[in-house]
Amino acid sequence: MLLAAVLIAALAIGAGLVRAAFYQASAAAPIPAAAAPAGVAGQCAGQPVQAARELRGMWLTTVYNLDFPSRPGLGQDRIEAEYKGWLDLAVKQNHNAIFVHVRPSGDAFWPSAYAPWSNWLTGRFDGKSPGWDPMEFMVAEAHARGLEFHAWFNPYRGTQPAPSGVGTDATKLAPNHPLRQHPEWRLAYPKGETGRFYFDPGIPAARKFVEDSMLEAVEKYDVDGVHFDDFFYPYPEEGQDFPDAASFAKYGGGKSKADWRRENVNTLVREMHERIQQIKPWVSFGISPFGIWRNRDTDPQGSDSNGLESYDAIYADTRKWVQAGWLDYIAPQLYWTIGFDKADYTRMLKWWTALTKGTKVQLYIGMADYRVGEKGDWSDPAMLDREMTLNNRYGVQGEIHFSAEQVRDDKLGAVTRYRKTHYASPALPPRPARLTAAAVPANPRLTAANPDASGRLVLAADGLSATNWALYRTTGGGPATLVATGRTGAEIADPKPAANATYCLSAVDRSGNESPLSPGLTVPAA
Repeated sequence: MLLAAVLIAALAIGAGLVRAAFYQASAAAPIPAAAAPAGVAGQCAGQPVQAARELRGMWLTTVYNLDFPSRPGLGQDRIEAEYKGWLDLAVKQNHNAIFVHVRPSGDAFWPSAYAPWSNWLTGRFDGKSPGWDPMEFMVAEAHARGLEFHAWFNPYRGTQPAPSGVGTDATKLAPNHPLRQHPEWRLAYPKGETGRFYFDPGIPAARKFVEDSMLEAVEKYDVDGVHFDDFFYPYPEEGQDFPDAASFAKYGGGKSKADWRRENVNTLVREMHERIQQIKPWVSFGISPFGIWRNRDTDPQGSDSNGLESYDAIYADTRKWVQAGWLDYIAPQLYWTIGFDKADYTRMLKWWTALTKGTKVQLYIGMADYRVGEKGDWSDPAMLDREMTLNNRYGVQGEIHFSAEQVRDDKLGAVTRYRKTHYASPALPPRPARLTAAAVPANPRLTAANPDASGRLVLAADGLSATNWALYRTTGGGPATLVATGRTGAEIADPKPAANATYCLSAVDRSGNESPLSPGLTVPAA
């Protein structure tokens, strides 16, 4: 039953501009820098540096307005304010990334030459512009807060069921909708009121168009990642087959239909990986698939589980993607509890850990915050905390939480619990395994510090030439800990400064390489 709940949930979701370059001191005199030795790699004022390296993020879902915007058709000011609120939540949780649903169903949250504007944004199905560029705003605001922006796409879904979507009524498609302009690419599935249109993955021209429509956002915007969830071929409906007989007959090439479908998905994944690297090699590419590849009873290479198999049901050969190195990370949706008999969290985690070990594909885990409070094991507010402890034990490199609304609502205090245990201080994102840099960035220099009216300590720096910065603090009695991160050009500040502290700053490039730390800046007690 719990597996069924996961499937239903999956089907339901489809699953400020940068401030001045450096802070300008107010009329109050800034605190001068104390004398300090030259910066040293891994040390701040003689103390070792301590910072976690893990991805922490949440999915911000736009389909059905589940998270954002709160309803369709809102004005620009309201949408911007809501989005800033979600970013403030991410910062409060010490996240370092946000995954925003910018193509939920053949549409776009940016002015696109390939797709109509999303009705979840505009409140209309006519594809007309809202008069501004939400994507540009969202990326800039995330970066201003030191958050990576991962653009989340659903490749093949063309519409959502009526009445909140147009369903399978082609007359309601926007005039510029590609499935109206190319009816030969259009497939309707399933039958009845839950039907939606899909781009046919078996038609090479349709697949190329879908890739182009997503890569347009990579070319136009400073995104940090391209992200898919588990929607490729649709999840099966009893008694109905996906109606791609015509494209199979034309392009099947003698394969079985199942192998042909898997190869179509493999081609999409491989080509997206290759094309992203050609356009912007620093942009990461990752997928968050359903948590079971195959069960061991079906395939000896499968997991010790007994549930829906993504390899067979939705033609997603997730194991091959990892082994072939077509991804930078994989984030399986392990939406089960520790001890669940059909898909025990611990057993599934071990399987994914073994699969990714020795590869350049990093392992993150999709966490089921949305299930907290359900009957049974999910009524335990410590379940997510316990699962994240296992993640640490097995070397997982981060988590993505579904979804933002549940992170905000903190049902049963579960989010507060795991934040205190696992996210108590900021973290740097992991270094992408395939990215290298010829040299680490040059170290910057802190030049002054000034307390502001809110109690923060705002610092000025020069020599920052890399994409990001990381601020460390020590009071001399132990390691220098990471207190804040941000994009170069954004304000550098310690939100909760300590008395008699020494600060050091590092530069972090797009490959995650960190410079030697700056000479220390000692701030005496006020």
